[in-house]
Amino acid sequence: MRRLEGISKLTGQMQYVDDIHVEGCLWGMTVRSPSPRGRIREIRFGNAVDWSQCVVVDHRDIPGPNEVFLIERDQPVLASDYTRHIHEPVVLIAHESREVCRAAVADVQVIVDEEPAALEYRVLPKPEEVQRGNDNVLKTLKIEKGDVEGALANAAHVVEGVYETGAQEHVYIETQGMIAWVEDGVVITKGSMQCPYYVVNALKHALAREESGVRVIQAPTGGGFGGKEDYPSHLALHAALLALKANRPVKMIYERSEDMAATTKRHPSRVRHRSGFDAQGKLVAQDIDVAIDGGAYVTLSPVVLSRGIIHAGGPYACEHVRINGRTVLTNSVPYGAFRGFGAPQTLFALERHMDVCALAMDMDPVELRRINLIRDGQTTATGQVINDGTDRAAILDKAASLIGLKSKCDEHASFNATHPYLRRGTGIAVFFHGAGFTGSGEVALKSRVRIAGLPDGRVEVLTSSTEMGQGALTVFTTLAADRLGLEPKDIIVAEPDTARVPNSGPTVASRTAMVVGRLVERACDDLQQRVGLDDGARGDVVRDAIAMWHRNNEGKALYGEAIYEKPPGINWDDTNYTGDAYGTFAWAAYAAEVEIDLRTFSARVTDFVAVQEIGSVINETLARGQIQGGVVQGIGWALLEECVQERGAMKNCQLTNYIIPTSDDVPPIRVVFLENPYEYGAQGAKGIGELPMDGPGPAIANAIAQAIGVSADVLPLTPERLMTMMDSAHV
Repeated sequence: MRRLEGISKLTGQMQYVDDIHVEGCLWGMTVRSPSPRGRIREIRFGNAVDWSQCVVVDHRDIPGPNEVFLIERDQPVLASDYTRHIHEPVVLIAHESREVCRAAVADVQVIVDEEPAALEYRVLPKPEEVQRGNDNVLKTLKIEKGDVEGALANAAHVVEGVYETGAQEHVYIETQGMIAWVEDGVVITKGSMQCPYYVVNALKHALAREESGVRVIQAPTGGGFGGKEDYPSHLALHAALLALKANRPVKMIYERSEDMAATTKRHPSRVRHRSGFDAQGKLVAQDIDVAIDGGAYVTLSPVVLSRGIIHAGGPYACEHVRINGRTVLTNSVPYGAFRGFGAPQTLFALERHMDVCALAMDMDPVELRRINLIRDGQTTATGQVINDGTDRAAILDKAASLIGLKSKCDEHASFNATHPYLRRGTGIAVFFHGAGFTGSGEVALKSRVRIAGLPDGRVEVLTSSTEMGQGALTVFTTLAADRLGLEPKDIIVAEPDTARVPNSGPTVASRTAMVVGRLVERACDDLQQRVGLDDGARGDVVRDAIAMWHRNNEGKALYGEAIYEKPPGINWDDTNYTGDAYGTFAWAAYAAEVEIDLRTFSARVTDFVAVQEIGSVINETLARGQIQGGVVQGIGWALLEECVQERGAMKNCQLTNYIIPTSDDVPPIRVVFLENPYEYGAQGAKGIGELPMDGPGPAIANAIAQAIGVSADVLPLTPERLMTMMDSAHV
């Protein structure tokens, strides 16, 4: 099935939020803090604009608590008397003219009496930098299984390593944008987002309204990658506050530099490994310490840390595991959700460390992984028993074979010995990714989907899951059509509008096709039962039965409905962090070939293989695109994308100096699916969206380490960093 919205996007007919015309709409913009930490002494308004023609909002205009509704309510909607990071919003301004609004923002000065800022998460803060507890730690988590110290004491080999990753900008095609207006007393916001009901909760809380007093509509969204999970709540609140005060619609569209400077990024990380092996290379102990930079507020850092530590032990069997994790407050722009959600950071550390261990023990890196891969009946770090029947060794061997790992080792050694300035290498990484919310998260969400039977016999899928480029519209249409035996033209997928669609949970965590898609199937079954059909009814029989029901029940609505039910045998202990962290895992092995130019110290990927088991593949074109897109994003994180920090804020916040991969930087990406249907996923599907972000970083770093003999333990491996590493190693 072709992508449903593909033609409208290709031809420019799709109406994104900045394209939507609203009569009488004002432009809204934000005045931000110039300081990473301090007390706001004064806000000065200049004389460059006629302020009587502007709408001005500050913290005093917030009807409810000055808090953004998230995991913790520590982040203000607008800073009142104190600021904790550069670019923190302080004042909002609206005007009919976009140019005048820009001039007004530039004409406001926020005067801050600065205090010492904590800008380094890897060291203990000085006493004057402490802002939470006695160490600025926002959250700690721990996983423990067996006797780690005893196992390490008896290990034949103990290998240690420290691995770091930097921040990453989402670079979604469409920047953050939101329109707000008031209609019949209801505050309505429409914009670019992943999670409409997150925005509902934020509006209810800060505007002191009942749910009936707010309405949230997702506009067509040009990419998210996690960057439009929590941040749209901020922008919706800002637009709504201006609209309420102006009594007119307000549109807020971030320009690219503001978007890059002020919104969340991937959490920087440092991971320490101490691994014990027996004489044959079998893992006997893993001692792992994970630290991530949370920035100035909690945002989603606790759950990013959670997924990070759960994945830190990797797809390997080990009886003695200890993983300590913490997220640390700094006065940096807050970090937040990003594709992979903590797993890319810890899996980079693990898979880079496995190559370091193989070298220390004089073992083949592929063989070391094969020896230690989890087999059915064995357990993960949290004690989850794996019994899915996936042949993980076959995934590893397929990737190694396709990249030609064994033959190229000799070829590259010969090439590197003779070429004056080019060096080549290959690397591999094996990993997994849990699909859906962690632990009891899906149960707590209680996601629901409705399928409406329409009077003409067609059906409408009602879900708050959003299309943001990943293909949700096409997948939901396919699932409903296949389940009911209808043609795709008989299926309508409703616009995510909280006045019409139930809460299906956020569009995050690789859950849309697997979890929500399964609810679509079950809601179709329920619809059939409501019109008196059994599950075997198909096509015209279903269409006719729906139409007949409406003729007999004129004026009434017809819905099939499904509410999430956890798979049997899934048990998770939130207190002790043990048990079944996810209903299922997707598994993968990625391999990369690289070439480094010693004249410029630049590395490029020349070949890439991605082998994965993601259950059943619903739409191969979309699935392949997800994998290839994730690999490209991973290449950027590994080699190019460095967020240069100055006083806790991104200094290089333009696409002229924040470098992302172009088509010239992308190699052939060969994608292979090994299918193993998952019983509780739609048509047997598992999650897919985040998996491809986990593997490119370590595979590329391992290839670079092999090619030029440097540690390659810090991402991104920019030319400047490679030059420094080579100088330090005297290569």
